Amino acid sequence: MTSVSQTFAPQQQSPRSVYIHVPFCRHRCGYCNFSVVADRDYLIQRFLRAIETEIQWLDRRYEIETLFLGGGTPSHLPSADFERLFEIVRSRFDFTTDAEITVECNPSDITQERVALFDRLGVNRISLGVQSLNHSKLQRLERDHTAETVAEAVEQIRRRIDNVSMDLIFAAPDETLEDWRADLDAALSLGPNHLSTYELTFEKGTQFWNRLSKGDLRQSDEDLCAAMYEYTLDRTADVGLSQYEVSSFSPIEFRCRHNLRYWSGDPYFAFGPGASRFVDRMRETNHGSTMYYLKQMEFNQSPVADSEKLDPRSSAAERLAIGLRQNDGVEKAQFLNRTGFTVNDLLGEFRTTMLENRLATDDGGVLRLTRGGMMICDRVSVEILDRL
Repeated sequence: MTSVSQTFAPQQQSPRSVYIHVPFCRHRCGYCNFSVVADRDYLIQRFLRAIETEIQWLDRRYEIETLFLGGGTPSHLPSADFERLFEIVRSRFDFTTDAEITVECNPSDITQERVALFDRLGVNRISLGVQSLNHSKLQRLERDHTAETVAEAVEQIRRRIDNVSMDLIFAAPDETLEDWRADLDAALSLGPNHLSTYELTFEKGTQFWNRLSKGDLRQSDEDLCAAMYEYTLDRTADVGLSQYEVSSFSPIEFRCRHNLRYWSGDPYFAFGPGASRFVDRMRETNHGSTMYYLKQMEFNQSPVADSEKLDPRSSAAERLAIGLRQNDGVEKAQFLNRTGFTVNDLLGEFRTTMLENRLATDDGGVLRLTRGGMMICDRVSVEILDRL
């Protein structure tokens, strides 16, 4: 007898989301492992030409519902260059009337004039790279702003744009639980519509990794990290920022629609150095070196460094692993309809293991992680993908 998965051919959607990686920064922070170039603004014009070329390679115009400018520091671009970037985007993409348009910003870049430019171009969501409001922690993280800078930035933004998200880092070197509680409370006092919190990780190749290897920095232990995360879950709920993904908190109306597309396994375009796209089950990642990316584009050559065509089962497993990061969990009938595979088939005995260890619940219709499962969400995702 032929199985559903053998006969099912899921319809390939056209991407409705675009990510553009802007690699420029004033300074590279010691923990950063993103595709970034610091103090090299003379490359901006070459970057804009490269982005224009890459976008023009598309076969036609597309209508999109979300645009996310990340980095790097998109707000570091001079106003004229920022406006030019939007012209390039609009040369190939049409925005829906309710499109979500996000720009990542350094608090130090926010001025009345800059916010007015964002507003005029249609930006309706600002993601502030706050990371902390604690003076000594900001210094340890090598950030260039202060708590006062952040408060002023939020005030300036809110005069024209009412959707403000903040990124925070916890488990910084020498940070205590009491430090994190005060830091989180300070951020929440500014009333963000959305909050993303990330445990500091030490990535190979970064300055922090090198300092950790030499003993100059200490990594927080797992129990402390867990306590910080649990406090985050409780405190954000107290102020009406409901967790909807392992690191993301907001009321329903302010959930990041762009990121929800990632977590739902939907296709998306991406452009720029280090950018990763997912189209027609093909995952492609551009080379992370900005100089290599620029040279490839100038010679009209592909900047792709890695690519993988996911078979239907691999695509379904990835969708399941990413989907479980969301508090809403994975709706099993919808999952089968979209992928041709059942959740139980993909998980096998691991589903029983998750239920027995209270890492997940399954009411027959929805599989979702418990708080304990969310605490080790990355491990759960790895186990699901390793089963392939």
